[in-house]
Amino acid sequence: MKKKSEMGGNTSPFDALFSETGLDPSEAVRKTARPDLPKRFWKIVSLDQRDEGYFLLLDGRSARTPAGNPLYSVSESIAKTLQAEWADLEDIIDPERLPMTRLVNVARDTDPATRDDILNSVRAYAETDLLCYRADGPQRLAYRQNIVWTPYLDRLKTHHNIKLRLSSGIMPVAQDADQLDAIRTLAASRSCNMEVLIALHLATSLLGSAVLALALTEPGEDQLRAKIVWQAANVDEDWNRAQWGEDEESALRREARWRDFAAAAFVLSVSRC
Repeated sequence: MKKKSEMGGNTSPFDALFSETGLDPSEAVRKTARPDLPKRFWKIVSLDQRDEGYFLLLDGRSARTPAGNPLYSVSESIAKTLQAEWADLEDIIDPERLPMTRLVNVARDTDPATRDDILNSVRAYAETDLLCYRADGPQRLAYRQNIVWTPYLDRLKTHHNIKLRLSSGIMPVAQDADQLDAIRTLAASRSCNMEVLIALHLATSLLGSAVLALALTEPGEDQLRAKIVWQAANVDEDWNRAQWGEDEESALRREARWRDFAAAAFVLSVSRC
């Protein structure tokens, strides 16, 4: 990733905000409470189609990433989402309301040479995939996990010949290296550009599951898929909420995580590779 100091005068007036916020959902929530959020300085948000993709323009000038690179997407649908995010801002640049911008910022500023490292990170999540660790009680929670999670693992086995081992309780389970390699290969085949790869990695980290993230890349109906996958990843959390309730801070963190996840899921839904 390029350093801002190497970009000279090409950095944007809000680069520090985004470079500090990144894609961390809880940090995004914290930043919204800052009294010094930059104010909106443009009137018109537009797109400019060029050979590389669709560039975001603010009053006719290219918006910039934290590293000073032009902010654009190779997908018209994603670019229109960027445009809507910036057009909908009112008085201040609130990073909590710009989840797609944060994701595309990372895609534009990430060195393509790190692709293997990112794929290896997805593989590492699969080593301790959420769906492989089942509760040994209460019985209703264990039943809910089985009903919701097992179809995803069954599909992985049926369609891709990948089988992961399960564990009950807190005991760790070692996955076969060749099965993890197969997940990495599948992730690589579903990541035809850096935007998709960053979205896949972000979804994996927010879900705690490479299996669920890869389910977002499967062909088929997409209208409700993001919400269904999100619910699957939150079986345990929803169980605890039902038993003990939820405080305001936890609710805000979950809302922020959902916004970032929804942006990643959208990228995966419109970028079939």
